[in-house]
Amino acid sequence: MIEKIDEAVRYIRERSKVQPEVGVILGSGLGDVVDAVEVDVAIPYGEIPGAKASTVLGHQGRMIFGRAAGRRVVVMQGRVHYYEGYEMNEVMFLSRVIGRLGINQLVVTNAAGGVNTSYVAGDLMLISDHINFMGINPLRGPNLEALGVRFPDMTEAYPESLRAIARAVAKEIGIDIKEGVYLALSGPTYETPAEIRAFRTLGADAVGMSTVPEVIAMSHMNIPVLGISCITNMAAGILKQKLTHQEVIDTTMRVQKQFTELVLGVLKRI
Repeated sequence: MIEKIDEAVRYIRERSKVQPEVGVILGSGLGDVVDAVEVDVAIPYGEIPGAKASTVLGHQGRMIFGRAAGRRVVVMQGRVHYYEGYEMNEVMFLSRVIGRLGINQLVVTNAAGGVNTSYVAGDLMLISDHINFMGINPLRGPNLEALGVRFPDMTEAYPESLRAIARAVAKEIGIDIKEGVYLALSGPTYETPAEIRAFRTLGADAVGMSTVPEVIAMSHMNIPVLGISCITNMAAGILKQKLTHQEVIDTTMRVQKQFTELVLGVLKRI
């Protein structure tokens, strides 16, 4: 596997001379950050050796190199998910690739359902911690010693220092930002009302189907992560309405300006 990762790294370095300092992974419908990037090159995932293409609406499936907010960045415009039928090593593949490219921090974003009943659709939430309910640990199997230790510590997967920067940026630009625990499931079904009640009891504030594999991959590689969830809908049973992916896309479109300001402000300071 490490040979495949490094083959992808070599391919990318032949296409772009940008040495990224920070990585950004953009979740469902949150791709407008790319408009603020001075693009050097954009590479479709399907062209990168060993990578898989995203099949989900709202995920463009491109790796973009350039500059944003004065920083050299690599932006993953969309991601692949476990529910698409990919194995966990395939889900983690591109995050591991950008880690091997030499990023110092990763900003990871997602669209999530609100479990905390004080949230409303359109809120932005800093991830303080996560609960892995995906049914599998993505590092299961032989350890890749070139990437990290067999038993990675997850105590500070989302360092307080990065969240403090994001809180300061949010205050400057007038965003009432939330902070909470993200719970990840395999999907693709939305959760039942009973599951949401159980997850609230467990301490979850938001729920989704991504992010945790990438964060575990980064913890394995000792790369700090800032996680930002866009609360695109209230989870099952909180409101008397059915959940749809279109609602996710509609809400992310509505908050794109605030979300982009937050991400760019963070990039300037980390």
